[in-house]
Amino acid sequence: MVKFLGEGLFIVLVIVSVTVSIVEAESKSFLIDCGSNSSVNVDGRKWVGDLAPNNNVTLSSPGVPVSTSTLGGNSVYDTLYKTARIFKDSLNYTIKGVQGNYFVRFHFCPFVADGFNVNESSFGVVANGLTLLEEFKVPFEISDKNMELQKSGKNSSSFFLIKEYMLAINGDTVVIEFVPTGSSFGFISAIEIVPVMDELFDGSVSKVGGGNLNLAGRAMETMYRLNIGGPEIQSNQDQDLWRTWEVDSSYMITENAGSGINNSSNITYASVNDTSVAPLLVYETARAMSNTEVLEKRFNMSWKFEVDPDFDYLVRLHFCELEYDKANERIFRIFINNRTAADNFDIYVRAGGKNKAYHQDYFDSVSSKIDTLWVQLGPDTAAGAAGIDALLNGLEIFKLSKNGNLASVERYDSAGNTGSKSKATVLWVGIGAGIASIVILAIVIVLVFYFCKSRRKESSDTKNNPQGWRPLFLYGTAVNSTVGGKGTQKAYGSMASTRVGKRFTLAEINAATKNFDESLVIGVGGFGKVYKGEIDDGVLAAIKRANPQSEQGLTEFETEIEMLSKLRHRHLVSLIGFCEEQNEMILVYEYMANGTLRSHLFGSDLPPLTWKQRLEACIGAARGLHYLHTGADRGIIHRDVKTTNILLDENFVAKMADFGLSKDGPALDHTHVSTAVKGSFGYLDPEYFRRQQLTEKSDVYSFGVVLFECACARAVINPTLPKDQINLAEWAMRWQRQKSLETIIDHHLRGNYCPESLAKFGEIAEKCLADDGKSRPTMGEVLWHLEYVLQLHEAWLNMDNTDTSFSSSQALSGLKDGGLEVVHEPSSEDEGGDGFDHKHLSDGVHNK
Repeated sequence: MVKFLGEGLFIVLVIVSVTVSIVEAESKSFLIDCGSNSSVNVDGRKWVGDLAPNNNVTLSSPGVPVSTSTLGGNSVYDTLYKTARIFKDSLNYTIKGVQGNYFVRFHFCPFVADGFNVNESSFGVVANGLTLLEEFKVPFEISDKNMELQKSGKNSSSFFLIKEYMLAINGDTVVIEFVPTGSSFGFISAIEIVPVMDELFDGSVSKVGGGNLNLAGRAMETMYRLNIGGPEIQSNQDQDLWRTWEVDSSYMITENAGSGINNSSNITYASVNDTSVAPLLVYETARAMSNTEVLEKRFNMSWKFEVDPDFDYLVRLHFCELEYDKANERIFRIFINNRTAADNFDIYVRAGGKNKAYHQDYFDSVSSKIDTLWVQLGPDTAAGAAGIDALLNGLEIFKLSKNGNLASVERYDSAGNTGSKSKATVLWVGIGAGIASIVILAIVIVLVFYFCKSRRKESSDTKNNPQGWRPLFLYGTAVNSTVGGKGTQKAYGSMASTRVGKRFTLAEINAATKNFDESLVIGVGGFGKVYKGEIDDGVLAAIKRANPQSEQGLTEFETEIEMLSKLRHRHLVSLIGFCEEQNEMILVYEYMANGTLRSHLFGSDLPPLTWKQRLEACIGAARGLHYLHTGADRGIIHRDVKTTNILLDENFVAKMADFGLSKDGPALDHTHVSTAVKGSFGYLDPEYFRRQQLTEKSDVYSFGVVLFECACARAVINPTLPKDQINLAEWAMRWQRQKSLETIIDHHLRGNYCPESLAKFGEIAEKCLADDGKSRPTMGEVLWHLEYVLQLHEAWLNMDNTDTSFSSSQALSGLKDGGLEVVHEPSSEDEGGDGFDHKHLSDGVHNK
């Protein structure tokens, strides 16, 4: 697939033309060692130098052959990669005696050569009129780290690059043209052409979503080739086609979602035509879900790949049932790009038995706005299989040609030529672009100058807006300048306050934090650090200082500014003000004296919270989330609900914090927001994880995990525990379904809680963790029932708590068990209002 090796290559802008004719090669494979005048043997294969005598190779010019005595790595190709050919002009390799389907591989290995820098090279590759690469740059950076790795012989496989294509060659000749970009240059280390049997790719393939596609006439580029669940398979272990199969773990979203399994039994191909599809080594290992106890079974095994937008892709999946010897034991679904490619998939049935190597191909298109491709396998619970897991042995992804092109970027001149514009055209285009850029830049500078000047007139304390940050006034929010005394503008969003907060000077911030004293740091994130500080006559505040030199967390930081500009609620952490002087972007929040909810549950020396305090904290957080979901026109989804984002003030009032991942809810005519998966592992909604469709019920799922965390006082993921206890949600749900949650609760609570309140609490958490988002309650329903749980506990505290006959009917005569007649509603202290009618709730949590 794609790999690379070398010490670096210093190259200058150039051009070469070479024609190479090779009449015959051993076993119909054509192996060319570029830049060499001799032959070398690598793993039993003979590579012929393109300047070797009597080899029917003709060079129109010698170009710039370069060589090195050593590469310092441990690749089997080290001997081959000691030479290369640099071309300063169009370079053609013409190989005769080639007809049919072939894998064509280009080997690139940069190494040190005086006068040349490989990082400056840029070129295209065209084979028989098909554009394979355009403006291609070998992705190699010469660095001290690379040098150290080479000298130690470590990780050498990452320093060479192989690009592989599958081409159907008509006639008996293939012409490969290397074309420098503009006045740049290129280089090539070796060319490999290996024959492919016609049956390797069928004429038609199943389309994701239904139907079939004919592959006739479509060239391919190999994007990924993985040995799932097993070790890397080197090219000499796949001697039919000399392919390399990578390890899959680095592409998995969650590696321990699937455990590796293997079987050394005698594996055979399901079809006699499949002998070259993949080596049997691929089918001897796999990943299966059934052996992992880390994740809940509703999670999928997921692999994510970066691909080129606006192309079609062939996804080839390799299967071999290694464990079951009859049908209906393992049935699962296959998802590609979050759409169902196949359901009711039974490997045993499709392959015709156990230990039968089988493959399945799928076709899907990637739009111009997407640069990723997902492959996911998960249990098909509706199929009624004995086991609820999935299995995969190997995976390949091929990009299909489109309009005679396989390059990621298409650029054509008026004559329809690719990558070979004349020097004059390139020069004039460059001059024109340069002039246009200067004019545009001048206009922008003038506009910025007048804009900043007008801002200074409005507010004398606005100066030195930071580079790289969006000033707060660009959000449309109002700024109440306590220095300039100016009035406020209209705030962003219908729910916003009329002011964002006070504009602090940098001098005030320095005084509050004692010049950002490290001893005052109370938190660190990708945006920077959070300091405890004193403002306005001793008022404590949390001061978040962003790092403008770092892009990490920038999006989340700006999102938090936007969200806090339109949110005000008793149970949401408030924004006091900001500072944007001297390239600084600083936000000032209210200080939460008792820190995070998690710190009071476990992992610290703080006194444990009582059951009543935990219920009140959960109710406060639920009120904040309910306000987010209902307080704005479209609602806001927090997307990172967890105990470290629930803060407690000096009175242990809980408030939601950290809105950096928050998203506006779906529009009225939509049911969800399609977005990349973000959140914290252990709290993540599996439906959102699987479909990348975000809803308010995703927050509800995360909040359900928080509820179990409050009851059990342990981490949501703890890999040091036995396998069946690693995942809190899975472990607690097992006990909850057995109506035995009290068995695993925090030992500090034993004997100090109302048993019936805990039972109802467990029911709420269980409903929140429903597989299907539609089956989960709303945050308003969760809030109501938590208040009911608190009333049960308070009534129990007011009675003889040793009375085992206690029931809700005794304590709360006005509240019917299982019904929703309200005797207590949220207090009016919730600023912004709940907007929630408790008197007309349907029973979304209790089973009547």
